Amino acid sequence: MILKSFEIDKKEILNFKFFLLYGENEGLKKELIGKIKNRFTGKEIKFEESKVLTNKFELYNEIKNGSLFDEKKIYLIERCSEKISEIISDIIEDKINDPIIVDCGILEKKSKLRNLVEKSNNAIIIPTYKDNLQSLVGIAKTFFVERKISISYETLNLLVNRCSGDRGNLKQELEKISNYLTGRKTLSLREISTLTNLSENYSAAELVDASLSKNIRKTQEIIDENNYSHEDIFLVLRIFLHKTKKILNLIEVMEHEKDIEKIITEHKPPIFWKEKPIIKKQLQIWSLKSIKDIIYKLNDIELKIKKNNTLSLILMKNFIFEIAGKNQ
Repeated sequence: MILKSFEIDKKEILNFKFFLLYGENEGLKKELIGKIKNRFTGKEIKFEESKVLTNKFELYNEIKNGSLFDEKKIYLIERCSEKISEIISDIIEDKINDPIIVDCGILEKKSKLRNLVEKSNNAIIIPTYKDNLQSLVGIAKTFFVERKISISYETLNLLVNRCSGDRGNLKQELEKISNYLTGRKTLSLREISTLTNLSENYSAAELVDASLSKNIRKTQEIIDENNYSHEDIFLVLRIFLHKTKKILNLIEVMEHEKDIEKIITEHKPPIFWKEKPIIKKQLQIWSLKSIKDIIYKLNDIELKIKKNNTLSLILMKNFIFEIAGKNQ
Protein backbone atom coordinates (compact mmCIF):
# COMPACT_ATOMS: atom_id res chain seq x y z
CA MET A 1 0.00 0.00 0.00
CA ILE A 2 1.30 3.43 -0.97
CA LEU A 3 0.82 6.01 1.77
CA LYS A 4 1.48 9.74 1.68
CA SER A 5 3.60 11.04 4.53
CA PHE A 6 0.80 13.14 6.06
CA GLU A 7 -1.55 10.13 6.15
CA ILE A 8 0.50 8.21 8.71
CA ASP A 9 -1.30 9.89 11.63
CA LYS A 10 -4.75 8.95 10.28
CA LYS A 11 -4.10 5.42 9.00
CA GLU A 12 -4.57 2.31 11.11
CA ILE A 13 -1.19 0.62 10.60
CA LEU A 14 -1.09 -2.05 13.32
CA ASN A 15 -2.29 -4.73 10.87
CA PHE A 16 0.81 -4.12 8.73
CA LYS A 17 4.21 -5.45 9.74
CA PHE A 18 6.42 -4.20 6.90
CA PHE A 19 7.23 -0.54 6.17
CA LEU A 20 9.48 0.93 3.48
CA LEU A 21 10.37 4.61 3.56
CA TYR A 22 12.42 6.00 0.69
CA GLY A 23 13.56 9.33 -0.72
CA GLU A 24 15.96 12.20 -0.13
CA ASN A 25 14.16 13.87 2.79
CA GLU A 26 16.15 12.47 5.70
CA GLY A 27 14.45 14.70 8.25
CA LEU A 28 10.97 13.55 7.21
CA LYS A 29 12.05 9.90 7.18
CA LYS A 30 13.37 10.17 10.73
CA GLU A 31 10.09 11.77 11.77
CA LEU A 32 7.97 9.06 10.12
CA ILE A 33 10.09 6.23 11.52
CA GLY A 34 9.56 7.71 14.97
CA LYS A 35 5.79 7.82 14.45
CA ILE A 36 5.67 4.20 13.24
CA LYS A 37 7.75 3.00 16.21
CA ASN A 38 5.46 4.86 18.61
CA ARG A 39 2.43 2.93 17.29
CA PHE A 40 4.05 -0.39 18.24
CA THR A 41 5.68 -1.66 21.41
CA GLY A 42 8.97 -3.50 21.54
CA LYS A 43 12.72 -3.33 21.79
CA GLU A 44 14.38 -1.73 18.76
CA ILE A 45 16.79 -3.98 16.86
CA LYS A 46 18.92 -2.21 14.25
CA PHE A 47 20.56 -3.61 11.14
CA GLU A 48 22.43 -1.88 8.32
CA GLU A 49 22.14 -2.97 4.70
CA SER A 50 25.89 -3.66 4.47
CA LYS A 51 25.68 -6.07 7.41
CA VAL A 52 22.55 -7.76 6.06
CA LEU A 53 24.11 -8.26 2.62
CA THR A 54 27.18 -9.84 4.23
CA ASN A 55 25.17 -12.21 6.44
CA LYS A 56 21.50 -12.34 5.49
CA PHE A 57 20.89 -15.41 7.65
CA GLU A 58 21.39 -13.38 10.81
CA LEU A 59 18.41 -11.24 9.77
CA TYR A 60 16.38 -14.28 8.68
CA ASN A 61 16.97 -16.10 11.97
CA GLU A 62 16.15 -13.03 14.02
CA ILE A 63 12.87 -12.36 12.20
CA LYS A 64 11.65 -15.86 11.37
CA ASN A 65 12.68 -17.88 14.41
CA GLY A 66 11.58 -15.53 17.14
CA SER A 67 9.12 -17.13 19.53
CA LEU A 68 5.66 -15.70 19.92
CA PHE A 69 6.41 -15.56 23.64
CA ASP A 70 9.66 -13.61 23.28
CA GLU A 71 9.94 -9.91 24.08
CA LYS A 72 8.28 -7.78 21.38
CA LYS A 73 10.69 -6.19 18.92
CA ILE A 74 10.81 -3.51 16.22
CA TYR A 75 13.33 -4.12 13.44
CA LEU A 76 14.94 -1.15 11.69
CA ILE A 77 17.11 -1.75 8.62
CA GLU A 78 19.02 1.44 7.80
CA ARG A 79 20.95 2.93 4.85
CA CYS A 80 19.30 0.63 2.34
CA SER A 81 19.29 0.60 -1.46
CA GLU A 82 18.14 -1.48 -4.38
CA LYS A 83 20.71 -4.12 -3.38
CA ILE A 84 18.49 -5.41 -0.57
CA SER A 85 15.48 -6.17 -2.80
CA GLU A 86 16.12 -9.93 -3.06
CA ILE A 87 16.36 -10.30 0.71
CA ILE A 88 13.18 -8.26 1.21
CA SER A 89 11.34 -10.44 -1.32
CA ASP A 90 12.19 -13.48 0.84
CA ILE A 91 10.53 -12.07 3.95
CA ILE A 92 7.82 -9.61 2.89
CA GLU A 93 5.09 -12.19 2.30
CA ASP A 94 5.97 -14.33 5.33
CA LYS A 95 4.01 -14.20 8.54
CA ILE A 96 5.95 -11.67 10.58
CA ASN A 97 5.30 -11.27 14.29
CA ASP A 98 7.14 -7.97 14.74
CA PRO A 99 7.26 -4.87 12.51
CA ILE A 100 10.14 -4.30 10.09
CA ILE A 101 11.01 -0.76 8.99
CA VAL A 102 13.32 -0.30 6.01
CA ASP A 103 14.98 3.10 5.50
CA CYS A 104 16.02 3.63 1.86
CA GLY A 105 17.54 6.38 -0.22
CA ILE A 106 16.14 7.44 -3.59
CA LEU A 107 14.36 4.64 -5.49
CA GLU A 108 13.51 5.18 -9.16
CA LYS A 109 10.05 4.40 -10.53
CA LYS A 110 11.35 1.20 -12.15
CA SER A 111 13.00 0.06 -8.90
CA LYS A 112 12.48 -3.66 -8.21
CA LEU A 113 12.34 -3.04 -4.46
CA ARG A 114 9.84 -0.21 -4.78
CA ASN A 115 7.55 -2.22 -7.08
CA LEU A 116 7.78 -5.27 -4.83
CA VAL A 117 6.57 -3.36 -1.77
CA GLU A 118 3.95 -1.31 -3.64
CA LYS A 119 2.26 -4.52 -4.84
CA SER A 120 2.33 -6.27 -1.46
CA ASN A 121 -0.84 -6.43 0.63
CA ASN A 122 1.26 -6.86 3.76
CA ALA A 123 3.31 -3.69 3.44
CA ILE A 124 3.18 0.10 3.52
CA ILE A 125 5.51 2.20 1.39
CA ILE A 126 5.94 5.94 1.99
CA PRO A 127 7.88 8.23 -0.37
CA THR A 128 9.60 11.23 1.23
CA TYR A 129 10.14 14.03 -1.24
CA LYS A 130 12.21 17.12 -0.55
CA ASP A 131 10.34 19.78 1.43
CA ASN A 132 9.39 22.95 -0.40
CA LEU A 133 9.64 26.41 1.12
CA GLN A 134 5.91 26.50 1.92
CA SER A 135 5.96 23.28 3.95
CA LEU A 136 9.02 24.38 5.93
CA VAL A 137 7.49 27.78 6.69
CA GLY A 138 4.38 25.89 7.86
CA ILE A 139 6.43 23.78 10.29
CA ALA A 140 8.20 26.85 11.71
CA LYS A 141 5.01 28.90 11.91
CA THR A 142 3.19 26.12 13.80
CA PHE A 143 6.10 25.93 16.27
CA PHE A 144 5.82 29.63 17.15
CA VAL A 145 2.00 29.77 17.15
CA GLU A 146 1.81 26.84 19.61
CA ARG A 147 4.16 28.71 21.94
CA LYS A 148 2.39 32.05 21.43
CA ILE A 149 5.60 33.68 20.21
CA SER A 150 5.35 36.72 17.95
CA ILE A 151 7.73 36.59 14.97
CA SER A 152 7.85 38.59 11.73
CA TYR A 153 7.67 36.97 8.27
CA GLU A 154 11.16 38.34 7.56
CA THR A 155 12.52 36.54 10.62
CA LEU A 156 10.57 33.38 9.78
CA ASN A 157 11.95 33.33 6.24
CA LEU A 158 15.51 33.87 7.48
CA LEU A 159 15.17 30.85 9.76
CA VAL A 160 13.78 28.62 6.99
CA ASN A 161 16.34 29.75 4.41
CA ARG A 162 19.20 28.83 6.72
CA CYS A 163 18.04 25.22 6.93
CA SER A 164 18.98 24.24 3.35
CA GLY A 165 15.54 22.82 2.54
CA ASP A 166 15.87 20.09 5.19
CA ARG A 167 13.19 19.72 7.87
CA GLY A 168 15.71 17.84 10.03
CA ASN A 169 17.94 20.92 10.08
CA LEU A 170 14.91 23.14 10.70
CA LYS A 171 13.74 21.08 13.68
CA GLN A 172 17.24 21.11 15.11
CA GLU A 173 17.30 24.91 14.89
CA LEU A 174 13.82 25.11 16.43
CA GLU A 175 15.04 22.97 19.32
CA LYS A 176 17.89 25.45 19.93
CA ILE A 177 15.39 28.31 19.85
CA SER A 178 13.09 26.45 22.24
CA ASN A 179 15.91 26.32 24.80
CA TYR A 180 16.25 30.09 24.55
CA LEU A 181 12.57 31.00 24.66
CA THR A 182 11.80 30.62 28.37
CA GLY A 183 9.32 33.37 29.26
CA ARG A 184 9.70 35.12 25.90
CA LYS A 185 6.81 36.43 23.79
CA THR A 186 8.76 37.89 20.86
CA LEU A 187 11.81 36.92 18.87
CA SER A 188 13.77 39.42 16.78
CA LEU A 189 15.59 39.04 13.49
CA ARG A 190 18.92 39.59 15.24
CA GLU A 191 18.20 36.91 17.84
CA ILE A 192 17.28 34.37 15.16
CA SER A 193 20.39 35.31 13.21
CA THR A 194 22.61 34.80 16.23
CA LEU A 195 20.88 31.63 17.43
CA THR A 196 20.97 29.86 14.10
CA ASN A 197 24.21 31.16 12.67
CA LEU A 198 26.83 33.22 14.47
CA SER A 199 28.77 33.41 11.22
CA GLU A 200 28.12 32.06 7.74
CA ASN A 201 29.37 28.66 8.86
CA TYR A 202 28.69 28.11 12.57
CA SER A 203 25.82 28.35 15.07
CA ALA A 204 26.01 29.26 18.75
CA ALA A 205 25.29 25.62 19.66
CA GLU A 206 28.26 24.48 17.55
CA LEU A 207 30.58 26.76 19.52
CA VAL A 208 29.27 25.28 22.78
CA ASP A 209 29.58 21.71 21.48
CA ALA A 210 33.11 22.30 20.16
CA SER A 211 34.21 23.58 23.57
CA LEU A 212 32.48 20.79 25.55
CA SER A 213 33.93 18.20 23.14
CA LYS A 214 37.42 19.65 23.73
CA ASN A 215 37.82 20.38 20.03
CA ILE A 216 40.27 23.25 20.40
CA ARG A 217 40.84 23.76 16.67
CA LYS A 218 37.14 24.17 15.90
CA THR A 219 36.57 26.32 19.00
CA GLN A 220 39.36 28.66 17.89
CA GLU A 221 38.00 28.75 14.33
CA ILE A 222 34.50 29.75 15.44
CA ILE A 223 35.80 32.37 17.87
CA ASP A 224 38.05 33.87 15.17
CA GLU A 225 35.22 34.11 12.61
CA ASN A 226 32.84 36.12 14.78
CA ASN A 227 32.50 39.59 16.23
CA TYR A 228 30.47 39.17 19.41
CA SER A 229 28.06 41.75 20.72
CA HIS A 230 27.10 41.90 24.39
CA GLU A 231 23.77 40.20 23.50
CA ASP A 232 25.59 37.44 21.59
CA ILE A 233 27.72 36.64 24.63
CA PHE A 234 24.69 36.25 26.91
CA LEU A 235 23.13 33.99 24.29
CA VAL A 236 26.21 31.74 24.09
CA LEU A 237 26.37 31.49 27.89
CA ARG A 238 22.66 30.65 28.09
CA ILE A 239 23.03 27.86 25.52
CA PHE A 240 26.14 26.64 27.37
CA LEU A 241 24.18 26.46 30.63
CA HIS A 242 21.30 24.57 29.01
CA LYS A 243 23.69 22.04 27.44
CA THR A 244 25.66 21.42 30.63
CA LYS A 245 22.43 20.87 32.57
CA LYS A 246 21.39 18.27 29.99
CA ILE A 247 24.78 16.53 30.35
CA LEU A 248 24.46 16.69 34.15
CA ASN A 249 21.05 14.99 33.97
CA LEU A 250 22.42 12.23 31.74
CA ILE A 251 25.48 11.66 33.97
CA GLU A 252 23.19 11.28 36.99
CA VAL A 253 21.22 8.61 35.12
CA MET A 254 24.53 6.87 34.28
CA GLU A 255 25.09 6.24 37.98
CA HIS A 256 22.27 3.66 37.79
CA GLU A 257 22.36 2.66 34.10
CA LYS A 258 25.70 2.03 32.35
CA ASP A 259 24.37 1.64 28.79
CA ILE A 260 25.11 5.08 27.26
CA GLU A 261 23.20 4.32 24.05
CA LYS A 262 20.09 3.39 26.03
CA ILE A 263 20.35 6.49 28.24
CA ILE A 264 20.63 8.81 25.23
CA THR A 265 17.81 7.07 23.32
CA GLU A 266 15.39 7.16 26.26
CA HIS A 267 16.14 10.73 27.37
CA LYS A 268 13.13 13.05 27.70
CA PRO A 269 12.72 15.34 25.87
CA PRO A 270 14.20 13.28 23.01
CA ILE A 271 17.73 14.15 21.90
CA PHE A 272 17.85 15.09 18.22
CA TRP A 273 19.50 12.34 16.15
CA LYS A 274 22.29 14.57 14.84
CA GLU A 275 23.21 15.52 18.42
CA LYS A 276 23.45 11.94 19.77
CA PRO A 277 27.09 11.20 18.79
CA ILE A 278 28.15 14.62 20.14
CA ILE A 279 26.39 14.00 23.47
CA LYS A 280 27.91 10.51 23.68
CA LYS A 281 31.43 11.93 23.29
CA GLN A 282 30.77 14.64 25.90
CA LEU A 283 29.49 12.05 28.40
CA GLN A 284 32.78 10.21 28.01
CA ILE A 285 34.74 13.40 28.74
CA TRP A 286 32.97 14.92 31.74
CA SER A 287 32.41 13.63 35.28
CA LEU A 288 29.59 14.61 37.62
CA LYS A 289 31.89 16.88 39.63
CA SER A 290 33.48 18.56 36.59
CA ILE A 291 30.13 19.34 34.95
CA LYS A 292 28.82 20.81 38.23
CA ASP A 293 31.95 22.98 38.35
CA ILE A 294 31.19 24.26 34.83
CA ILE A 295 27.63 25.19 35.84
CA TYR A 296 28.98 27.05 38.89
CA LYS A 297 31.49 28.95 36.70
CA LEU A 298 28.77 29.87 34.20
CA ASN A 299 26.62 31.40 36.92
CA ASP A 300 29.64 33.24 38.33
CA ILE A 301 30.59 34.65 34.88
CA GLU A 302 27.04 35.87 34.27
CA LEU A 303 27.06 37.74 37.59
CA LYS A 304 30.43 39.34 36.78
CA ILE A 305 29.24 40.45 33.34
CA LYS A 306 26.09 41.99 34.80
CA LYS A 307 28.27 44.02 37.15
CA ASN A 308 30.72 45.10 34.44
CA ASN A 309 29.76 44.33 30.83
CA THR A 310 33.06 45.70 29.48
CA LEU A 311 34.59 42.41 30.64
CA SER A 312 32.01 40.23 28.87
CA LEU A 313 34.05 39.27 25.80
CA ILE A 314 37.27 38.42 27.63
CA LEU A 315 35.38 36.47 30.33
CA MET A 316 33.47 34.45 27.74
CA LYS A 317 36.55 33.68 25.61
CA ASN A 318 38.65 32.66 28.64
CA PHE A 319 35.87 30.37 29.83
CA ILE A 320 35.23 28.82 26.39
CA PHE A 321 38.92 28.08 25.87
CA GLU A 322 39.36 26.79 29.43
CA ILE A 323 36.61 24.21 28.85
CA ALA A 324 38.07 23.29 25.44
CA GLY A 325 41.41 22.68 27.14
CA LYS A 326 43.47 25.54 25.73
CA ASN A 327 45.66 27.59 28.04
CA GLN A 328 45.13 31.33 27.70
